[in-house]
Amino acid sequence: MKIGFIGAGHMAQAMMAGLVAAQFNRPSDILVHSAHKAHYQPFAKAHQYTAVASNQALVTQSDVVILAATANVSLEIITSLQKVLEEKTPLLISVAGGVTLSDLADAADNADLSIMRAMPNVNVAINQGMTALVANEVTPEADSAKAQAIFTALGKTQFLAEKDFTTFAAIAGSAPAYAYLFIDALSRAGVKHGLSKVDATKIAAQTVLGSAANLLVTEENPWNLIDQVSSPGGTTVAGLLAMEEAGLMTAVVKGIDATIERE
Repeated sequence: MKIGFIGAGHMAQAMMAGLVAAQFNRPSDILVHSAHKAHYQPFAKAHQYTAVASNQALVTQSDVVILAATANVSLEIITSLQKVLEEKTPLLISVAGGVTLSDLADAADNADLSIMRAMPNVNVAINQGMTALVANEVTPEADSAKAQAIFTALGKTQFLAEKDFTTFAAIAGSAPAYAYLFIDALSRAGVKHGLSKVDATKIAAQTVLGSAANLLVTEENPWNLIDQVSSPGGTTVAGLLAMEEAGLMTAVVKGIDATIERE
């Protein structure tokens, strides 16, 4: 499967790296074009991707086209591709935040074009991403399955209503930064009590990783797992109460609220 990327920014690069790491694609089957020739051509050469001279040529040569340009230019790009999208109708997947399926369909002026939106997070680079997917009404099941296969190679996927994408973006898209902040806070607490920053960060990161994996494997309610770790009158309960007294849960919810409001 030849996958063409329009745009070569951080998210596009993370997806390309993840697809190659998962052996979903050979590097040469990843096609790249962006507006910045001095950037995308050396990048493609360094990773053995195929640099393509124009967006039109990329669409012609690709089975799936991933629109990974910034939101402010995405619709302009699709409008410029109207003719070639009529001649060849690949599955078009947009990862541009805030650009709706309706916006994309209007720009393409093609009622029969399969269009999907995907919202991955940066962890796709190591095949541990979380991606939301939604398709327009004319997208056949085979194309939806194709998109899901691509993003499943990069981590986990979830089909969501388009109206829920903003909430998803706050929880999955921005939240890696919040998770890093929590890990760093644990690490700094370890340093306060005598650990080196390197050791404390490694311990905190692995603990968070293992806890998340346990939650996904067991499919337990998080509170049930909290109870399993919390002995009556023990140290964990004391720590949880102190964190809640300081407003941990309220701070997290307020952070998500602020993220959504900024969308």
